[in-house]
Amino acid sequence: MNGVSKLVLQILPIAVVLGVLGDWLLRATPWGLNVPLWTLAVLASAVVLSIRHRIDGARHIFWLALPVLLFAIGFAWRDSPAVQFFDAFAVMVAVSIWSGSREGSRIHSWGVLDCLRGLLNTGVAAVAGAALLPHKEIVWPAMPGTAKWKYARSGALGLLIALPLLFVFGGLLMAADAVFDQMVTDVLDIDFASIFSHSTLTVFFAWTVCGFLLLLFGISRPAVSESQRVDRPGLGIVEIAVPLALIDLLFVAFVIVQLRYLFGDSSLVETTTGLTYSEYARRGFFELVTVAFLALPLLLLGDWVLAEADSRSRRIFQGLAGVLLLLLAVIVASAIQRMRLYQVAYGLTELRLYTTAFMTWIGAVLAWFAVTVLRGHRRPFAAGAAIAGFCVIAALNVLNPDALIAKVNTDRARAGEEFDVYYATRLSADAVPTLLSALPTLDLEDRCVAAARLLERWTPPEDKDWRTWNRGRLTAWRVVDDASARLSALACEVPVPTDDHLPGTSPADTAQEP
Repeated sequence: MNGVSKLVLQILPIAVVLGVLGDWLLRATPWGLNVPLWTLAVLASAVVLSIRHRIDGARHIFWLALPVLLFAIGFAWRDSPAVQFFDAFAVMVAVSIWSGSREGSRIHSWGVLDCLRGLLNTGVAAVAGAALLPHKEIVWPAMPGTAKWKYARSGALGLLIALPLLFVFGGLLMAADAVFDQMVTDVLDIDFASIFSHSTLTVFFAWTVCGFLLLLFGISRPAVSESQRVDRPGLGIVEIAVPLALIDLLFVAFVIVQLRYLFGDSSLVETTTGLTYSEYARRGFFELVTVAFLALPLLLLGDWVLAEADSRSRRIFQGLAGVLLLLLAVIVASAIQRMRLYQVAYGLTELRLYTTAFMTWIGAVLAWFAVTVLRGHRRPFAAGAAIAGFCVIAALNVLNPDALIAKVNTDRARAGEEFDVYYATRLSADAVPTLLSALPTLDLEDRCVAAARLLERWTPPEDKDWRTWNRGRLTAWRVVDDASARLSALACEVPVPTDDHLPGTSPADTAQEP
């Protein structure tokens, strides 16, 4: 039996075991400790198989598994759904990079198209699963007792044919006679819905893990191989320089206008535009974020087209791209300034915090573009951009966004500013200790609503499933339980919140100020 066959015959039962384990662990919600535990089981299986079969590049399999595990641990650390979403996204990207490392190229030299190829191949492998098995290359072990196996296979096939017929005729006969119906029900006291649910989840996880391991160890062929290249279009420097120059002029005009407001005060905005400072900030922030986000692919595309250009064309492109980067830096600064003004006027929300974090990543990527692509070193750009994204997501985990939002908004309430108590009490468990400590500083109405909401949402449940253990939720349950007597004394009847008080937003995110 060849090496591929031995490896496949070990992957298949491991995938089944991981499928059963996934059904047992990940069935419990909300997710917490179960996510890093199952992830650790998958990673450990991959590392053990790579060492056991002496897979080339086993050390890459080990160290590339670390970010996957670290971001999976975020599910047991933070309760914020937004943070967990970003952790899941980081896990998917890290898994794609991990699986792509088996194709022979070094990760730090991957281009943008290589990263997209890795994401596509991993997605296809997860969907295709065991269908990716190269059956012609695998030597399956012979079944002992050929004649007996033939009869067993025929019997199993006959049973499969009989089952739907028994269900049809049995159901009709049960409907025809109550006594027969009761007898069959007593004999077949089986929860078919539960069996179907467990079987579906087990097959799903086993199928996905099998496809991932087959791709990781190079047994299955990737959907898009590294040898498949995209031919560059035949565009010259004139076709690239004209649009870049015109965009530079457009950005210059915009930046000249923005410089007045960046260093001015609210009266300058109000007298010039007729808008309040908050309206001015909200009106342009997301448009500026979109501009910065779209400009980066444009520069990458221009560099890709001119990758083989002569030195003169390269210098022209570098000059125009450099000017655009400087102008984008001012636009990014303007967007961050607008968001800062908006936060000063109306406080902090998840939407405002995460878009600011996204702009921070955009700024870092633009700086990295100037250091790498603009200087003729295109290959490290994609890896650096991915690492910057990982760093921003890791920083969000450390920062504890919901606790920060609660602190900023309760500090504003202490200073006499408006406080949206319904939004604050809809934040995740991560915000509960901060809200509880700030409770005495709120006015009487907000205090009674916050106390009632904290008791309603975070009174410890009687039955706790260890699989859903989460540090944020555990802390919230503990502090609310310790303060339950005080909260009960403060709590009042809470009215049903209006549509303005939706999770993840506040009225100031959508309403127009006077």
